[in-house]
Amino acid sequence: MSVVNMSSRDKKTDSDPRHEEDQSSTASEDNKQIICLGNNEVKSRAVVKYSAAPPPSSYALLQEKTDLKLPPANWLRENTQLGTAGTTVLGSSRKSKPFSSFGMAYDFIDCIGDDVDVVSDSENIKKLLKIPYSKSHVSMAVHRVGGTLLLDELDIQELFMRSSQTGDWTWLKEFYQRLSDQKWQRKKKSKEHWNEKAILSKFLYYSINSDGTAVPVPSDTEQAAEEGCGTAAEGPSWPATYNSPTTESNESATPKEEQVDTYTLGHVSSVSKEQNLPTLFNEGENSQGLRNDFVRNILWTFEDIHMLVGSNMPIFGGGRYPAVSLRLRDNNKPINVLTGIDYWLDNLMCNVPELVMCFHVNGIVQKYEMIKTEDIPDLENSTFSTRVVKDIAQNILSFLKSNCTKEGHTYWLFKASGSDIVKLYDLTTLCEEAEEEKCQNPFTLPVAVLLYKVASNMMLKKSQNRKNYGTIRTLLLNCIKLLDEERHPQIIASAHYMLAELFQLDDVSEDEGNGESLRGGGSEDSYSDEEEEEEEEEEEDESCSYSTSFEPQDDSKAVAIIKSVGELSVPEKYKSTHQIRPNCAFPVSQDKEEKCRLVLSYVLKGLKAVDSSIKKESDLPAADPSTPIPLKYEERSQNRTRDVEKEIALLLDRVGPCYEDLNVLTRSGMLPGTWQHRMKLQLFLKASKAYYILSDAATNLLKYGRALRYIKLALQCHDGYCSISGGLHPQVLLFHCQCLSLCGDVQLMLAQNASNRAAYLEEYNYQTKDDQEILHCLHRESSCQAFSMATDLASDPEYQLIVSSKCYEAAHDLLTSGVLKDLGQEQLGQVLKRLGNIRNEMGVFYMNQAAAMQAEKQGGGRSVCMAEQELWKKSFSCFEKGMQDFNSISDSVNTALLLCNIGRLMRICAQAHCVTTSEHSRGEFSPEEALYYNKAIDYYQRALKSLGSRESHSAVWDSVNWELSTTYFTLATLLQDYAPLSRKAQEQIEREVTETMMKSLRYCDLQTESARQPLYQYRAATIHHRLASMYHSCYRNQVGDESVRKQHKALAEQHYSKAVRLFISLSDAPCELLRTLLERVAFAEFTMAGQNSSAVKLKTLTGALEVMCETRHAFKLIHKELLEQQEKIMTPEDSDRPEELHEASDSSSSSELNSEEVLKLTSVFEPSFSFLLLQLIKLSTTSKRKLSGKEEEQVKIYKNVYSRLLRAEKSVPLIQRVSLFMELLDQLKPPTGSDEARPSS
Repeated sequence: MSVVNMSSRDKKTDSDPRHEEDQSSTASEDNKQIICLGNNEVKSRAVVKYSAAPPPSSYALLQEKTDLKLPPANWLRENTQLGTAGTTVLGSSRKSKPFSSFGMAYDFIDCIGDDVDVVSDSENIKKLLKIPYSKSHVSMAVHRVGGTLLLDELDIQELFMRSSQTGDWTWLKEFYQRLSDQKWQRKKKSKEHWNEKAILSKFLYYSINSDGTAVPVPSDTEQAAEEGCGTAAEGPSWPATYNSPTTESNESATPKEEQVDTYTLGHVSSVSKEQNLPTLFNEGENSQGLRNDFVRNILWTFEDIHMLVGSNMPIFGGGRYPAVSLRLRDNNKPINVLTGIDYWLDNLMCNVPELVMCFHVNGIVQKYEMIKTEDIPDLENSTFSTRVVKDIAQNILSFLKSNCTKEGHTYWLFKASGSDIVKLYDLTTLCEEAEEEKCQNPFTLPVAVLLYKVASNMMLKKSQNRKNYGTIRTLLLNCIKLLDEERHPQIIASAHYMLAELFQLDDVSEDEGNGESLRGGGSEDSYSDEEEEEEEEEEEDESCSYSTSFEPQDDSKAVAIIKSVGELSVPEKYKSTHQIRPNCAFPVSQDKEEKCRLVLSYVLKGLKAVDSSIKKESDLPAADPSTPIPLKYEERSQNRTRDVEKEIALLLDRVGPCYEDLNVLTRSGMLPGTWQHRMKLQLFLKASKAYYILSDAATNLLKYGRALRYIKLALQCHDGYCSISGGLHPQVLLFHCQCLSLCGDVQLMLAQNASNRAAYLEEYNYQTKDDQEILHCLHRESSCQAFSMATDLASDPEYQLIVSSKCYEAAHDLLTSGVLKDLGQEQLGQVLKRLGNIRNEMGVFYMNQAAAMQAEKQGGGRSVCMAEQELWKKSFSCFEKGMQDFNSISDSVNTALLLCNIGRLMRICAQAHCVTTSEHSRGEFSPEEALYYNKAIDYYQRALKSLGSRESHSAVWDSVNWELSTTYFTLATLLQDYAPLSRKAQEQIEREVTETMMKSLRYCDLQTESARQPLYQYRAATIHHRLASMYHSCYRNQVGDESVRKQHKALAEQHYSKAVRLFISLSDAPCELLRTLLERVAFAEFTMAGQNSSAVKLKTLTGALEVMCETRHAFKLIHKELLEQQEKIMTPEDSDRPEELHEASDSSSSSELNSEEVLKLTSVFEPSFSFLLLQLIKLSTTSKRKLSGKEEEQVKIYKNVYSRLLRAEKSVPLIQRVSLFMELLDQLKPPTGSDEARPSS
């Protein structure tokens, strides 16, 4: 046999939650003890969590023949060595408090749930482990909290004595009598019993007395002590009615003010840290048994069972080991098994390696004997197997865990005296089945508070709370089930708030509150002695108040039964197969709306609990929660926007501390600072947060009517908060800025989607029952109209844009105020971006209105009216403010977009200054147009400068680049088509057109592959075509300087060539390609007309024919598109009506291909083609030079093509004419070059 790692050094632990009460308290350091007995090994480890006793001092070794019937000088004086138990004659009382396990659970709340299997008084643990050896009755209350079982003695006799006075347990008394069919009687203890108790008490005081001498005490003191013995034992250990003030004498020492853990969070819905939730109980309630009255609290691991036990056993120093326990034995009475188990378990629990036994005969000390703890099981007459005790412990725990399954229920473990049957009853269920009004279970409130405290403690563990959400939810729901809302509204409100907090609606960091543990002062402790146990055994064997052959007549009420206590000694007879927490899975829904709806339901229940506790409720006007509160919507005119400004401006007055009288009642009758006031602040903000998330989710789903309704409710909750709050906490203001920003977003979306207003209105007016009831709760404190205009559903888009802008401006003003200047920098950037965006939207709105007004005047006068100018000014002002917002956050991309929009505005202004003649035709290009177009160009160039390079944002860069190229192109086109010849010379205009066209061409990005590349190609081709046409015109009309004419000719040839090459690369511009080629042929014909030599003319005509052959590519594209149109027109129904096909194809071909344009071009192509062929035939046949065989063959082809062209029917459908042209062009074989896309020289 050996003892490993034994130590008696006591020290104070950091985890002690009661260190304020006794600065001299000590706790033993972590010790591990392994007891080896023969072939059996029992593992035991004891860690002292708390100790109110000083370090153990040596005990006094009493001299032989010392008379213990004489009191020592220090008798009944308080002594820390014996704990508070030292003040009683008893030295110990085996009766434990009915709520003793709750007192320990409150102090060591971290252990409750999963870390500890059992919490109980050590006396209860010993009684359970001695069940197979003892004939005495067992009566214990069992409660489950998570995976932890709380065990408390349930004194049936005492309860029935109380029931005759209070009626609290009448139903249980009747139930018990039905089972036993006998009347109970309480048997008084004998005088001998009390004499032995007094001897034990005096022995303990002798043992701590330094000189060990007996000092006479006054007879009245001794008599009083004798009387006190009986009083202490006979007096009820059960507390008074739980809700009534305490009156017991042992509660005369008022404990320190106690406070139940409260759970408060400090994220966006936080309040100042001073606003913690108040205590759940008053002092009187806290002092009634809910205290940890043990000298020591020990975390005892017995094999694989973890127990938190309370012990009052005095521990002394001395002997070979610095810790021993003292026991007093009558030498005439041998130690039995029950006593041996008692001594052994006490020493194991308190980690004491040795036991010192003092033997006496009739109070006269005989001798001392020292016994090692591991030797106790082998003592004569008390031999027992430690392995069997271990099996008993494991079986009892498995039995209880498998059957005590309902959290919050009170279970009764009962074994009658002399019976081998152990039964487990569910008292909560039996109480609910009773019909009396006074069916109160005194355990209900302590259990509910413990469930609440465990849940609260888990919530405060920031690193663990997410994985424990299912457990927390189960604890709170069971807590709520146990409580009556009328009696305990604060616990219910707090529990519902915590349930709402379980649903993490965002990633905002939460500052969790720090609650204090429930702590109580000291009360009478107990130190068990074996004499009472043995005496009780003897008494119950002889004439016990319980039937020795107690066999219940009806077992149907029992939850579970152990048919024979002998089964407990069988290894693994009872296995805990029950899943201790079957319903703890937390319902994590991915649906935000469902999650928020759950939160709001908990908030509503919390608000109802708070409102039910406010006394002035009856004075308020009654509100019917089934009647919807209308969410008004009105048609707003522009002058009402000032009301929105005033309404939102009032918010700034609430920023910062409020200096109003804090004693003024709120609208519902609450006093600031009360728990109702603080709880409502939390619940209002939680509801506001939930509605905000709902609104945000609805916005993402494009349900803007629903989103506006939710953000209105969020702001109404905030208004309710403001109406009862003395000032706004910075975190609350930050959240409110988010609400205002979202409100602005929703109003903006409604303005942009005005066509769906009917659907949005239906969404906006819908209300759930919870929404209605929450609104009614809000109306108890506020009218909730502070943001009504900002959240109305209007029909005027301009009003909605203004409201959106004002919401953003209000959020901006809040974030730049002194309170949030340093806290809201990240959010400020988002609000500034939103401000810039809404001002851009408003600018675009006014710009589009101006463009629409301009379009309406197309048929009438074109003079600029005042309304247009006002719209321009509004638009320009909005754009400028938006640019300031984006510049303040260095957002170059959005700044560029706004500059681009200003450029567009300048172009609209330019178009408005277009001059019209009296015939409503377009006049010359005016200076005002040129001015605004140049301003537009300037803004576009500033936009490109803002971006810096295409890499910064390719999409925006390409957009601005395109707009700049378009502006240059439009300016050049207007200069070319409506030349201001009245103000400028032709040459100057041509020079300006060329420069402007080339600038436009410079911004045509032909290299980068993008969606705009075909547009750039078309633009570049058009520019080259226009320049070629201009130089063609100049060449035709130029007279005089031949060098200038040659230059114009070369430029025309160059631009025609580039235009043709670009048009050929496009597959959707056949008409433009055909037109360009025909112009080029005409240019060649004009050149030929000025030539004299036949050879030169023949060369020119041959070149023109080559250009004409290039039209084959254009005709192929045209033919392809005509075929596609024809296939679309043909259907199964009209496939048998070919006579209608041609007409249908001609009439519908304009959808994709401009048939009229093709007809015009073919009408030009045909005569030009005929002319070229005819001239070539003439020049070839009239030539003096003899033609070669190849040339003669070529002339034959020309004649054949010319002949077919002349004979062709003019009335055939367009597609047939195009087919003919393609066939004729295919017959021609140009002497040089190839077909189709041959680049022209």
